[in-house]
Amino acid sequence: MPYTLAPALPAHRPAMAQLWVESWVKTLPEIDFEARRPWLESHLDDLAAGGALIRVALDGEGAVAGFVVIHPGTGYLDQLAVAPRVWGQGAAEALMDGARRICPVLVALDVNQDNPRAVRFYEKMGLTIVAEGENPMSGRRTFRMEWRGGDAAQAPRGP
Repeated sequence: MPYTLAPALPAHRPAMAQLWVESWVKTLPEIDFEARRPWLESHLDDLAAGGALIRVALDGEGAVAGFVVIHPGTGYLDQLAVAPRVWGQGAAEALMDGARRICPVLVALDVNQDNPRAVRFYEKMGLTIVAEGENPMSGRRTFRMEWRGGDAAQAPRGP
């Protein structure tokens, strides 16, 4: 399914928050992500105020299928979330492509080590693990992953 990337608008926020909660509940059901919804709202505001760009992937009907938050000055990708209803249908790839267009030199992110689906996706998109850390909110172990533009060894793989 083709997706259109667009700047996130205030009208997109409820759908963004809902798909964020749904995707995390499906990924890590032992954590109460509904209780973290207010954190997400303020976090997105803080990121945007700090210069991060927020893009949504809109499906053919104009519904929000996912979103990405990336800071063009640092290349740090803070959030990438896709509605479970469209997992495996290209929305995440479209969002990563958009992030690389915004930051063609470096895309860096932290991902939970106990989220193997996400780790595999980022590896498929050409990111490599460069360090380990810990999520300050959950205490879970994380990987720092990076993609560097122009490096053939890091070029995205797959269709």
